[in-house]
Amino acid sequence: MSVRVNKRKGENFNSLFYRFNRKIRRSGILREARKKLYYKKQPNKNQRRKSALYREEKKKEIEKLRRYGHGPFGRRS
Repeated sequence: MSVRVNKRKGENFNSLFYRFNRKIRRSGILREARKKLYYKKQPNKNQRRKSALYREEKKKEIEKLRRYGHGPFGRRS
């Protein structure tokens, strides 16, 4: 999917550049490129399980500290 813009007779660079940018935006090339640029591979089952266990452990640790009155673990306002 390529975008081609030919310079018209007597057209200055700014208007040519504006037409080019407009064509690029309408074609969806930039949107597609950004999606590919920031694509993050989904973690596999083992990684998800490890992450969930880590989160649970941290929640328990924070709750324990909160009960003893340590640290700024109150609700955010």
